[in-house]
Amino acid sequence: MAGSGRGRERGLARARSRSPLVPLVPLVLLLAASCGGSGEGGPSALAPAGFGARRVAGLWWLLFGISAGVVVVVTVLLLWALVRRRGPDVKVRTGQGNRLVVVLGVAVPAAILTLVYAVGLRDLEALSDPKDPGELVVEVTGHQWWWEVRYPQNGAVTANEIHVPVGRTVHLRLRTADVNHSFWVPQLAPKTDLVAGRVNDMWVRAERPGAYRGQCAEYCGTQHARMAFEVVAQRPEEFASWLAGQARPAPPPADARAAAGRKVLESSSCASCHTVRGTSAAGRVGPDLTHLAGRRYLGAGTVPNTPGWLGGWISDSQTVKPGNLMPPQPLGPVELRALIAYLETLH
Repeated sequence: MAGSGRGRERGLARARSRSPLVPLVPLVLLLAASCGGSGEGGPSALAPAGFGARRVAGLWWLLFGISAGVVVVVTVLLLWALVRRRGPDVKVRTGQGNRLVVVLGVAVPAAILTLVYAVGLRDLEALSDPKDPGELVVEVTGHQWWWEVRYPQNGAVTANEIHVPVGRTVHLRLRTADVNHSFWVPQLAPKTDLVAGRVNDMWVRAERPGAYRGQCAEYCGTQHARMAFEVVAQRPEEFASWLAGQARPAPPPADARAAAGRKVLESSSCASCHTVRGTSAAGRVGPDLTHLAGRRYLGAGTVPNTPGWLGGWISDSQTVKPGNLMPPQPLGPVELRALIAYLETLH
């Protein structure tokens, strides 16, 4: 019985090895990998919305087409070998297959690799030296684990959101405040590393309005996976209005509760770590909170910016994003509600 079982297994193995469908497995896997969505939380580099991502997607499709062609050729040759296989008494002349090996094994791969190399160099040059370098400069600094964003032209400062005008090339100057990070917006541009001790440059041009999710793409510590950001592409007039608003100080408290919340902010440890322009809070450890209420997320894309999540983050952010540098804040219920009410006015 054992011998017959082993015989059946060997027969099945031989059948699988001769199946013409085996070479199609890589093609199926590639097709499955290319079907990523471009929605929130799952942006796809194959749904480009910017010139940089479009070049990367073009190179990806070129490589995919070459790979698919190789799979087709190998499958045809395998089918041909199965149909035209020789009997045991057929003699094979020495050197009979040399021409096929030289053509398909040397000449064709050499031509394909040269083509891919030339296309890659062309795209690399276009990404590193754009024809329209752009006058708008945005300085982005990576921290463990959030992104500081500054617009040096007018002094606007924000965090974890980069607003850009549609149709204009934006020059990003990337640096790190601690360990190495990697800046990646799949739908707009390829990855660019943030290397300690130097500034790296990249250029982004969004082709249509929208919010494009970005991510740190190099492991940088415990909360590397929760170091996300958004690039918000706006129509030029909307961007100009947003940028002017971000440069202004925080608005005065709208009511008595918000005024009490501002006092809580200035008298607590919040003021030691965060800046709210227009108040005495001038800390530089954490993100600038001057216009916190206008942001969609807290904790670098970790949770939505709602009063409930904001209260939980202030009380004990370690339960939401363990390992971040913000300690729990020992505020009573009345103080916490007042502080949330004030922060909600910071548009």
